[in-house]
Amino acid sequence: MDGGPGPAGLRRPGRRIARAAAPQWSGAARAHSSGYRRGTAPEAYIGDSTRPETVRTRTLVEETSRVFRARVVNPKWIEAMRRHGYKGAFELAATVDYLFGHDATTGVIADWMCDKLTETYVLDPTNREFLQRANPWALHGIAERLLEAESRGMWEKPDPAVLDALRQVYLETEGDLEGEG
Repeated sequence: MDGGPGPAGLRRPGRRIARAAAPQWSGAARAHSSGYRRGTAPEAYIGDSTRPETVRTRTLVEETSRVFRARVVNPKWIEAMRRHGYKGAFELAATVDYLFGHDATTGVIADWMCDKLTETYVLDPTNREFLQRANPWALHGIAERLLEAESRGMWEKPDPAVLDALRQVYLETEGDLEGEG
C-alpha cells in the first residue's frame, strides 16, 4: 500500500525457518532469499517430479547448477535462440538478468557460472557476432550485467584477462550504440 514494512508479527515466523522445501523453483528460492537477506539463509530444497518414476529432491544450489548446464549454456538451446533473431538475443539477455536477480536474492550463482556465461555469451565468436548483428542492445546489456556482478562482489574472482575482454566488448558495444543515435 504505502511501501512501508509490514507488521513485526509477519516477519517473525520466517526467522525460525531452518529448511525450506518447495515443489517448484520459486517457492524454495523465495524462502531461501528471505533468510539470505537476514544473513541466515535456510537450507532450500526443490522437489523434481517431472519423471514420476525418478522423483528427486535437490538443494537450491544443485538445482541452480542443473538448470544452468541444461538450459542456460546448453549449445542446442543457444542455437535455437539464434534461429529466433532479435527475440532470441533478447531471451539470452533476459536469462542473464534472471540469473543476476536470482543471485542477488539467494547468493547461489557460483563464479564458474559467471565465467561460463561470459565465455559462452560474450566471448564466443559465433554468439557474439549473432548478438551484435541481431540485437546489439542485448550484447551490451549482458556485458553490463556481468560487469555489475563483478563490481558488486557477486562474481568474486574473475580471471583478469576475461574481465578485460568483457570490458572491451562493453566499451565497443557502447560506442557502436552511441554512434547509431
